[in-house]
Amino acid sequence: MVTAQLEPEASNARSRRPAVSPTVESEDERFELVRRIVRSRTFIRSERLGTLLTYVCDLALQGRESEINEQSIGHAVFGRSQNYDSAVDGIVRSQASRLRQRLELYFQQEGAEEPIRVVIPRGGYMPVFEAQNTSALTPAATNSAEVISGTAAEVSAQTPGVRPGDASAWRSLPWGLSLILVLMLMALWVHDRSILRSALAAHPVTHRFWSHLFARNQPTMIVAPDSGLVLFHGLSGRDLDLKGYLDASYRAEPAILPQIGPAASRKESLLDLANRRYTSIVDLKTILSLKDRAQALGSEVSVRYARDLRPDDFKTGNVILLGASEADPWVELYEHSMNFVFKDDYKGIFSIINRNPQKGEPALWESRRDDPERRVFGVVAYMPSLSGDGSTLLLEGTGMSGAEAGMDFVLDDARLLPFLSRIQRPDGTLPYFELLLETHNIGASSVRSQIVALRTMN
Repeated sequence: MVTAQLEPEASNARSRRPAVSPTVESEDERFELVRRIVRSRTFIRSERLGTLLTYVCDLALQGRESEINEQSIGHAVFGRSQNYDSAVDGIVRSQASRLRQRLELYFQQEGAEEPIRVVIPRGGYMPVFEAQNTSALTPAATNSAEVISGTAAEVSAQTPGVRPGDASAWRSLPWGLSLILVLMLMALWVHDRSILRSALAAHPVTHRFWSHLFARNQPTMIVAPDSGLVLFHGLSGRDLDLKGYLDASYRAEPAILPQIGPAASRKESLLDLANRRYTSIVDLKTILSLKDRAQALGSEVSVRYARDLRPDDFKTGNVILLGASEADPWVELYEHSMNFVFKDDYKGIFSIINRNPQKGEPALWESRRDDPERRVFGVVAYMPSLSGDGSTLLLEGTGMSGAEAGMDFVLDDARLLPFLSRIQRPDGTLPYFELLLETHNIGASSVRSQIVALRTMN
């Protein structure tokens, strides 16, 4: 575990305080900093993260750093039992990661002028207070002529007088001129870079759809599906809802698993499968493509495995969920507001339920294992986040090919942008929407899909 670097042990309590820059003198100053952070716009909608920050900072400033550990934080801040298994329940690790990101965002924006800052180094939970350099960088080479002339004057002042008959002086002259030329080129390069940065700041790269999900200086959480759960469903014939997934008893109690074949050892194999971590190559490709798109827009992504999350993780920010509910039970949080809902009977029929059929639409669409046309379906759902302060994108499919069809659609501007123009409101803004795609599974990949049904939300 990485902890703050402390001074050598001493008899007074000061030797047990969190690491502090020598210029950070007042303990009250650090307490006030924490209060400002948790009351800021960056933290006001993240009460749990504010509580976590306050808890670890209070203990650290009281010299009780030995109490700052994952077990005690899980119990005191997140209401877990005192002897809960932190290896299974990663709530503290996941929230600490979000807290680090949120702190970095605060000190980049609202707290940019704070005289001190607090960081929580990765690998531990001990807060570190340090002086923050708030002096603004002087724009380099804002007047290249002044820089160049000033440099030339310095060189002249330091160079001995050159007499026509002094051969050594003439030999040094080219070096002096070369130095001036290099400094001129450097000044021009810095000046051009400054202009480029200003231009990018004034005209940032944007996208009509993705800029809503990938906001600058705000990471978006991508949830990787639990593909091992799909295998568990198929082999056990047992359907797990979100409550059962969070309970995790299906991974810990062999007695509840059905008998598979004559050998009892098959139960152990199924239990082993339920505890392994899998995700598909299609989902990996999707994550990499989304990460590239986020970087192009000046944003970042935080990739989380479905099994490591808790409901609080969905209360703030933008989220992208990959996979249907059988692979990612967190989809259940949004299904009450959705029209197209997935249902797998684990006997060869994967259905899309149409809750409110419009004229000419069936009540459900079926993807059958014995279908000679190998039809599969994908759903793209763009919805408000649970807290209402962001957006959520769901990419679901009846198998990997269906999920791939959804991914291909949203990442292909030649198809996505005309679709967005078609559904935009009169004022030009975009509504939330659900989109049902049909495609065909050929070699575990999808061919070009087509839209078969659409819903927009007010």
